[in-house]
Amino acid sequence: MLGRGEIAVVGAAETTQLGAIPGMSQIMLHADAALNAMADAGLKPSDIDGVACVGPMMPQQIAHYLGITPKWVDGTGVGGCSFMLHVRHAAAAIHAGYANTILITHGESGKSRINATPRPAEPEGLNGQFEMPYGPFGPPTLFPIPVLRYMKTYGVTHEDLATVAVVQREWAGKNPRAMFRDPITVDDVLNSRMIAYPFRILQCCLVTDGGGALILTKSDRAKDFPTKPVYILGTGESVETNMVSQMADFTSSRAFRVAGPTAIEAAGIDRKDVDHMMIYDAFAHLPLYGLEDLGFCKPGEAAGFIREGNTRPGGKLPLNTTGGGLSYTHTGMYGMFALQESVRQMRGTAPAQVPGAKVSLCHGVGGMFSASGTIVFSNERP
Repeated sequence: MLGRGEIAVVGAAETTQLGAIPGMSQIMLHADAALNAMADAGLKPSDIDGVACVGPMMPQQIAHYLGITPKWVDGTGVGGCSFMLHVRHAAAAIHAGYANTILITHGESGKSRINATPRPAEPEGLNGQFEMPYGPFGPPTLFPIPVLRYMKTYGVTHEDLATVAVVQREWAGKNPRAMFRDPITVDDVLNSRMIAYPFRILQCCLVTDGGGALILTKSDRAKDFPTKPVYILGTGESVETNMVSQMADFTSSRAFRVAGPTAIEAAGIDRKDVDHMMIYDAFAHLPLYGLEDLGFCKPGEAAGFIREGNTRPGGKLPLNTTGGGLSYTHTGMYGMFALQESVRQMRGTAPAQVPGAKVSLCHGVGGMFSASGTIVFSNERP
């Protein structure tokens, strides 16, 4: 059994630039992030013996491009939370002795589409057969299916969903690398362009270029690295269905309810021990589901929790302190950026640093509630 704090993050970095990077292909973005993370950890490619990444780049492409000869690879791809699963799998692999130092990379030309693989519809697949005939196209038109039921069941208002974006913009205003930093109001959100009811454009994620990388190894080796180690206390993962229309309950994610509590239990913590939290926020409703399904709020109470200021700067549970996918960056698969912020918070180097934070929970979603991964970090080894 993997011990709490047995594995640590010793290298972490994003790409040198975020936003629009038309001069770099996807593999170049992976490499930029990887080399930045190696520099952060004081390592070179020959020190790495494990590689994980998610499509369209495959581990063999990354290993070849960087000159790495791995003993262990992982190409798990379940959407934007794949990187949380990579962290979980890498920690298990190091514990098992399959590798000593594992590099997890991400690079995506979401905006510029340089060397990006098209994502055509697959009419022969389940989504093509059972959802596409009804006219949805992509996340903005698919996520409203559960969101509208959630709003109806719990009396959540348009103003409540808008407040999520407003609060996260407050955090983005403290982050020099955030794409959107100017303050916004609930009225600004509700008067912004409609994308697909009930989502307006300020409740939808950005579309950017960028990436990030992490390096994991045994905590016993942490003293050999120049950076402050960030310990992995607990991890969790799960999947439900790749068809959002077939969720067991539109007001709750089964994958969230498995991945989150599994990580919290493995970490040996109570929810009150969490000082900082990142919840993947491709759209404004996701923090509400995350807070409830992970047990930080009762069903239907997350909107009020955010409205009362608990997640904003100075609140008791700082949430999405970069500005999140709504204001910081979102390349298409956002999970790596959430992990990066958790690591920064635990190192004490975040632009919007939470004073005295010792435990950070990072929770991701893949697809439209189709998958989930959760990591609990700490700057103190148990």
